[in-house]
Amino acid sequence: MPKISERGVAMPASPIRKLTPFADKAKEDGKKIYHLNIGQPDIETPETMLNALKNIDFKVWAYTPSEGTASYRNKLTEYYNKLNYNIDPENILVTNGGSEAITIAMQACMNPGDEIIIPEPFYANYNGFACSADVVVKPIISSIETGFALPAISEFEKLITSKTKAIAICNPNNPTGYLYSKQELTALKDLCLKHDLYLLSDEAYREFCYDGREFISPMHLPGLEQNVIVLDTVSKRYSACGARIGCLITKNKELYGTALKFAQARLSPSLEGQIAGEAAVDTPDSYFQAVSKEYTARRDMLVNGLNAIPGIYCPNPGGAFYVVAQLPIDNADKFCQWMLEDFSFQNQTVMMAPATGFYSTPGAGTNEVRLAYVLNQQDLKSALICLEKALTIYPGNTGQ
Repeated sequence: MPKISERGVAMPASPIRKLTPFADKAKEDGKKIYHLNIGQPDIETPETMLNALKNIDFKVWAYTPSEGTASYRNKLTEYYNKLNYNIDPENILVTNGGSEAITIAMQACMNPGDEIIIPEPFYANYNGFACSADVVVKPIISSIETGFALPAISEFEKLITSKTKAIAICNPNNPTGYLYSKQELTALKDLCLKHDLYLLSDEAYREFCYDGREFISPMHLPGLEQNVIVLDTVSKRYSACGARIGCLITKNKELYGTALKFAQARLSPSLEGQIAGEAAVDTPDSYFQAVSKEYTARRDMLVNGLNAIPGIYCPNPGGAFYVVAQLPIDNADKFCQWMLEDFSFQNQTVMMAPATGFYSTPGAGTNEVRLAYVLNQQDLKSALICLEKALTIYPGNTGQ
């Protein structure tokens, strides 16, 4: 039998989706599952996007330019310049989701064997993107005790070698919800300039900042223009995960030209996705205000509810719609599977993502889980009751 590739063997499976077979079996057995394991919001997609799809009237479903349609990139420029990014349409490369933006960025910036430093816990698929690009992830651990704040710059310095080519951040962060401050980003700017590194900024959750906190992008930091690559998507902003439209933004012309070659190799992003994305830019501010209010209420319910359960500690995140909580358990992977296979309260259970999948450091996150507050408040309340009941009977409870 022919062997599969070494890259295929090395490619990690998604830790977010690996428990799906157990969830499917639980549903077959009649259990109701509260899905807190994945960032699929139940917030309705804006009518502007849906109406644009309903009103499509093209006669030929044609290729689009590899960089995206001029119409969509012009509209995106309006959106980003309202945020003071000061860009032109020529700085925007439209991609098939944020995932492709990240993959193309890694391929365009780095040679095989080059290293990228990423604060962990981090979005699990960064490992997969790096594997596809033959790039080595160098994790730098952040601590739940500090709410997952950016590690000290001195710790970054320890990891930098001749192979280091970039640093990547997700702000606000998936999976922790941490919102990086201007002070932290300025420190990263100085580090990137000192060592001539790219700074990849995943901004999928830009719109979700709470308690009056300000979102700061590396695009706002003067002097870093040639180093910054913004990675974005319509998936979370407009609750349009199935649209699969994202973008890569850079003012570095050489880098843009290189990224475009990878985009040409995959031909083009989807026409209908760009039509919907273009319409989405006109989504009224009232939509985001209502969504922010709802997510703030969900966050408060989940964080307060978790911290009220004996043995649980959960920092209060400043953005996104995730929390990472520390539980009194022996093993998060084991516990999350047990919740689906062996536990039921009133024929209900909870699906969570073991935090181990968001770390690269062996042994890290073994008693932590990520929960996404993407369900309505009543469902979150029911999920919290299930979790508390489960911990009282879980054989691996370390707090009993």
